[in-house]
Amino acid sequence: MTRVLVVDDSSTMRKLISSALSSDPELEVVGEAGDPLEAREAIKALNPDVITLDVEMPNMNGLDFLERIMRLRPMPVVMVSTLTSRGAEATLEALELGAVDCVEKPGGADPASFSRLAEKVKVAARARVRHRGLRKEPPCSGLFAPNDKIVAIGSSTGGVEALLTIIERLPANCAPTVIAQHMPAAFTKSFAERLNRASAATVTEARDGDPLAPGRVYVAPGGDFHLEVEGSTAFRCKVTQGPPVSGHCPSVDVLFSSVARSAKARGVGMILTGMGRDGARGLLSMRQAGARTLGQDEATCVVYGMPRAAFELGAVERQLPLEKLGPALRKLTNKETER
Repeated sequence: MTRVLVVDDSSTMRKLISSALSSDPELEVVGEAGDPLEAREAIKALNPDVITLDVEMPNMNGLDFLERIMRLRPMPVVMVSTLTSRGAEATLEALELGAVDCVEKPGGADPASFSRLAEKVKVAARARVRHRGLRKEPPCSGLFAPNDKIVAIGSSTGGVEALLTIIERLPANCAPTVIAQHMPAAFTKSFAERLNRASAATVTEARDGDPLAPGRVYVAPGGDFHLEVEGSTAFRCKVTQGPPVSGHCPSVDVLFSSVARSAKARGVGMILTGMGRDGARGLLSMRQAGARTLGQDEATCVVYGMPRAAFELGAVERQLPLEKLGPALRKLTNKETER
């Protein structure tokens, strides 16, 4: 049984969250708190396994409280955020600080709006949690001349930190890169902007028809959209609406499979931390088409689900710690060091 503490300044929202969680027999809501000061005492008294945390609360900013939790007593936290641009930006900062996942606040008192909350809390209870802190790494130095490779990256739970670690060290003229990160629709544009501020390369949310070129990184839009790569010599983004594939939209399998078809041996695939199996089959199709493939190792994953599935399927050529994936990607896409 996973014990959960619900922290939100709205009594209505606390009841809604508690109701959504209590409907799952594997979860027990052991307490509620209306602000971080109450939450601090509740953590000491109740010792919960997971906390759901609102971003904006009285007496202490939710991000400040999260930073203290992660520094003094790291534990799984799922952020519950509004759909505003301010809420999205704060949630992304929370995920970078160490929160495991996020869920959108519903527009009304409808428990169905929290349909995935219980699942995310159960995943968080099994996640590897550590204090990360906000940081800005300098791009890798040294000569970089992009070869003809196209890079595709897939991630889910824990992917914000993992992607920041990789993207912030890309050179300004990096290989064309496309990313599918499982994330609510309201957050992907803000996430792309956050990556762009951290990177020497140009990072944007993908639009249908965007050309793939050196120095450009595209993030799949969330919601009902899938991102694919199409073309044979000149490549471009294809963004289409469609049902979930492998349980997700955007789907990593859809992205990887399109790169296998279009780029074939010119592809480089990377699968990062995340729950489930999305991306495993697509990465295998990339490797079978002659692409190079990389996977994040278990020790550095927040959730070793997607990389494990891909590794066990034979889709991962090399499995590496997060901090070594960026340099490995650089070598594979650099004319000077490709091997």
